[in-house]
Amino acid sequence: MNYEKTAALLFPRAAKTIADYEKIYPRRDLPAGAPVTRLGPSPTGFIHLGNLYGALADERLAHQNGGLFLLRIEDTDEKREVSGAVEAIISALGYFGLHFDEGAAEDGEKGAYGPYRQRRRTELYQAVARELALRGLAYPCFCSEEELREIRAAQEKAGANFGYYGVWARHRDLPPAEAERRLERGEPFVLRWRAPAEAAEIAVEDGIRGRLVLPANEQDIVLLKSNGVPTYHFAHVVDDHFMRVTHVVRGEEWLSSLPAHVQIFDALGWERPVYCHTTLLLKMDGEVKRKLSKRRDPELALEYYLQEGYHPLAVREYLMTVLNSNFEEWRLRHADAKLEEFPFSLAKMGASGALFDLNKLNDVSKNVLATLPPAEIAGFLCRWAASRKPEAAALLATEKDYVAAIAAIGRREANPRKDLIRGAQIFSFIRFFFDEYFTVEDPLPENIGAEEARNLLTRYLQNYDHSAGKEEWFAMVKRLAAENGYAERPKDYKKQPEAYKGHVGDVSAVIRLALSGRKNSPDLWEIQQVMGEERARRRIEAMIENAGSF
Repeated sequence: MNYEKTAALLFPRAAKTIADYEKIYPRRDLPAGAPVTRLGPSPTGFIHLGNLYGALADERLAHQNGGLFLLRIEDTDEKREVSGAVEAIISALGYFGLHFDEGAAEDGEKGAYGPYRQRRRTELYQAVARELALRGLAYPCFCSEEELREIRAAQEKAGANFGYYGVWARHRDLPPAEAERRLERGEPFVLRWRAPAEAAEIAVEDGIRGRLVLPANEQDIVLLKSNGVPTYHFAHVVDDHFMRVTHVVRGEEWLSSLPAHVQIFDALGWERPVYCHTTLLLKMDGEVKRKLSKRRDPELALEYYLQEGYHPLAVREYLMTVLNSNFEEWRLRHADAKLEEFPFSLAKMGASGALFDLNKLNDVSKNVLATLPPAEIAGFLCRWAASRKPEAAALLATEKDYVAAIAAIGRREANPRKDLIRGAQIFSFIRFFFDEYFTVEDPLPENIGAEEARNLLTRYLQNYDHSAGKEEWFAMVKRLAAENGYAERPKDYKKQPEAYKGHVGDVSAVIRLALSGRKNSPDLWEIQQVMGEERARRRIEAMIENAGSF
């Protein structure tokens, strides 16, 4: 059957052919076996953890094997596009350290295989669609919305599968002459794929799940919508071929569409990419595992991690524990190695639900931050505050060395403290160091009243020597305790509680409260050293004056 006139009417302005585009986008000059991966987010809403999860797999697969990683914006759904979403996507991915070799960027695009925004690739899709129409592999469907509803109602009544296929595909076998008359009259249409009628199943070698045998696609899916814009099913096939993508990492929700995508690749004689279908991200909800939800789980949105101030390295480290089952064991053996040295493998990605655990992320973050130089933590906190806590940003920026000194407290020992997690928590944790944010949050010990606290603090100031070392300083505190009726050692008080007012820990608690406003804080001697003598004395003097109000 001859479809030349039909194709000409469908695509009167299609100037280039597939052969022309094969020359425009030649095979890439890369080492044999080097992967080319892509991330293809849609700017129709917020970018989420699942995007980052897949993107990290894309990036590691490409970069550790001498390949390329590109960013393609899949913006064919213009009606649902959110203003500023593209910029937000690029910015968020950059924050988390995902660096693309080519693709869309904040200042335009880079790379020879663009445009990297699908709405700018219309001519390419038209050229491929024209070839399919010429070969009778695609056809115009003139069904109205009302007719499609009628088909669905009839299918429901008959107990048949929903969709446009077989006997339900009203215009699949429309004679070319009739289709041409309707096109000449200007009737609106969509372009549909003519699904092969003979295939019963299709075999695919999934990069994560291994060999899959799936029912062949029988649906005449839409390739081009009535406005000429391609659907995802068509656009990603065309783009992956001409961008020379070798591996497609995407969520398991696309498994049901895989047979249709493979059919199009095979019909065009194009080499299939290796599809790698990741598992769903799950979370524990009580005793039940469930899918992370946009509506119920704020931690699904990447904005959550930006707002809370998680360090990008901590998030990447945690996601790698989810991506590859052997990462944690490797990390224990290579504590000082960079994440990029880990041999990421598709074979180590699970095919069942991956459990996301925010508490575990926090533990990973503690470990990661404990390895970073204090100056780097200070810089990170300042950058977070600049965008997320502007009222504190100027103060932190002018006191960056002070912030670094604070971050260094307790980190010079064999087992450094691990209590810093994320920007918001770090600021809340250290804010007492700044007079502008200092408040007394906890009460005095139960066994020490206001007058006793004043007495202890007054005597403490009389004996305080800022130049004293830690052991000398603590010896002074113990003397102060003994001179005022407190046991120098908690165990002495435990043995004879009636002989003492309390123990040295109670005296230290009063000093700690005066300096930090809290009953729990990092090492007390180090706090004073970092604060400096003037600030430390000023804090204690203020407590002496106001102890009765605490």
